[in-house]
Amino acid sequence: MFKRYKLRNFDFPLVILVVALNIIGVLAIGSARESLQNKQILGMAAGLCIMMVVAMVNYSFVLKFYWLAYAAMMGSLLLVKFFGTKVNGATRWLDLGAFRFQPSDLAKILLILFYAQFIMKYKDKLNSFPVLVMSVALVGPPLYLIVKQPDLSTTILFALLFCVILFVGGLSWKVIGGVLAVAVPSVMVFLSIVMQEGQTLIQDYQRNRIMAFLDPEKYADAEAYQQLNSVMAIGSGQLWGKGLNNNEIASVKNGNFLPEPQTDFIFAVIGEELGFVGAAAVILLLILIAMRCVAIARTAKDVSGMIIASGVGTLIGFQGFMNIAVATMLMPNTGLTLPFVSYGLSSLWSMYIGIGFVLNVRLQRKSLYNL
Repeated sequence: MFKRYKLRNFDFPLVILVVALNIIGVLAIGSARESLQNKQILGMAAGLCIMMVVAMVNYSFVLKFYWLAYAAMMGSLLLVKFFGTKVNGATRWLDLGAFRFQPSDLAKILLILFYAQFIMKYKDKLNSFPVLVMSVALVGPPLYLIVKQPDLSTTILFALLFCVILFVGGLSWKVIGGVLAVAVPSVMVFLSIVMQEGQTLIQDYQRNRIMAFLDPEKYADAEAYQQLNSVMAIGSGQLWGKGLNNNEIASVKNGNFLPEPQTDFIFAVIGEELGFVGAAAVILLLILIAMRCVAIARTAKDVSGMIIASGVGTLIGFQGFMNIAVATMLMPNTGLTLPFVSYGLSSLWSMYIGIGFVLNVRLQRKSLYNL
């Protein structure tokens, strides 16, 4: 389970990047909701401890229990379905007393771990019809449970993550081309249908978010309200921002024009109070973390390690992009958190677990086995 590692193989730069991003998040949360800052600080401290423990555990040993990871993923999502707490029309959380846990956050990491070993086991037959069918069949149940919460944004992120994992695992370009040939027109047809009145493919509030993105002025007092105010807040920050914890009356945040700014729209708080410089720093840190994970994947000792590192990098990169795209109104409102920045312990700890596994992949990098 535990192995002897050399300190020089530990990826301190990745840890520094993650901690820097998390600190910016803690500061922004303190400005958005001061009462939650101490809880997020404790969450950060606990997350770092979890990360260090996971980093010392041999990922090859953990992957032996990949079916247990799948069962845990399904079990937690089923608990949400039957015992979840409903908030704002969606049932995505389990009330654990001290905090609310969102199983779909941890499910993203469990999905990566499961397919890391699954693809490792069938890597020579990955492009065969039976293995491809089995791969898609296994991702179907968790996707169904998430979309029924309903949580369309996490469903889309799950699907993107699954596709990247298959690609990294060695999926043939012929298969990719065939899938794209079917998927692209299917998505166009799907969008044309869901934009119609009376459609039943997605929830009404989800359709309204898409329509608000296409015609924000019409929905300025409803579904587009938060995004329009978010764009206004980011623009008002200009180069250096208005400063953290400022008391400016003209502040979008201080005027309570952003409901729950500490979660989905934390980037708006950063843009307004830390300006272009602070917003650019967050984007740069996210890119560097994702790139560092991909770089570690390239030196992994095996396919499973490569999938873990690239999967976590993809998760952080895609989720970060989607959150910032919503805050800047480049895509419809999704409800995804900003990795290591938004308030929320389940999201924060899940990301730290993912980074812990990436660090362990680095500790066992390929060069160690070529000496």
